[in-house]
Amino acid sequence: MEKHVISILVENHSGVLSRISGLFSRRGYNIDSLSVGETENPSISRMTIVTKADRQMQEQIKKQLNKLVEVIKIVELKEQDAVYRELALIKVCANQSNRAEIIEIANIFRAHIVDVSKEVLILEATGDQSKIQALTEMLQPYGIREVIRTGLTALQRGEKELKN
Repeated sequence: MEKHVISILVENHSGVLSRISGLFSRRGYNIDSLSVGETENPSISRMTIVTKADRQMQEQIKKQLNKLVEVIKIVELKEQDAVYRELALIKVCANQSNRAEIIEIANIFRAHIVDVSKEVLILEATGDQSKIQALTEMLQPYGIREVIRTGLTALQRGEKELKN
């Protein structure tokens, strides 16, 4: 099974996300990551779905998605043809003795400190999944209190666009 990133344009109204996630669950397909947001056209949303599937399963997923009335367009984004990004907020224990080290790690990963308290820092990091994972692993010894990741978002490189 390999990772597949699907970018989907859908009508922006209630129930669409439920129908698409229901399609995956009914067929036993897992969604590894899902991000949804309004596009430049407020009546259209873009979904980025990451799944692990073999080629046959992936084709079946795309066929089933195309059957949904609200789906406008689907494209599979290959890593070499797209920019993949994810955002993470990481709450890490940071006392006087280790705060400077944590700030140095944040700087190396170009993460931003978005909240500071006496015993905790919250870092905001953007990048591909491997960068976010590497930062999380570097911060693990200091004590991570919480992590939230947005899920993958992606756009095709260059002049290509996903338009309806």
